[in-house]
Amino acid sequence: MVGRVGRPHGLDGSFVVEDASGDERWFVVGSRLLAGADEVEVVGARRGGGGRRVVKLDVPLPRGTALEVARESLPPTDEDEYYAYQLVGLEVLDEGGDVLGRVTRVEPGLANDVLELDGGLLLPLVGDCVRDIDLEAGRILVARGFSGPV
Repeated sequence: MVGRVGRPHGLDGSFVVEDASGDERWFVVGSRLLAGADEVEVVGARRGGGGRRVVKLDVPLPRGTALEVARESLPPTDEDEYYAYQLVGLEVLDEGGDVLGRVTRVEPGLANDVLELDGGLLLPLVGDCVRDIDLEAGRILVARGFSGPV
């Protein structure tokens, strides 16, 4: 997700983008975004009060609609960088080999992102906790001690 339709801004159908991505390219005139199964185009873009992104799309959308980009539009990641969608569904094990669950979502945080597992366990996405992410094997290895009592 690169943002969400926020409150209206002006009378021309523009709106403030909530939770806007820091990547400018998604909000320039001519950019194509996904709103559910529909593709929409940015036809107006500017900065509003406080530097917030304000955009107008070629079609009106309800407030709260998630704005996304096609996966093939995403730039490649560097080594040891991952998109949140790549982590969802991966099995999580601790260094002792105990299965802790599967990632159901990656929650953005102020200091660091958090992996939420299907059993409710929350794990910080930091080096002290996450030892290895292996997309091909479909697993994440975490340090002992982050899953509860040792």
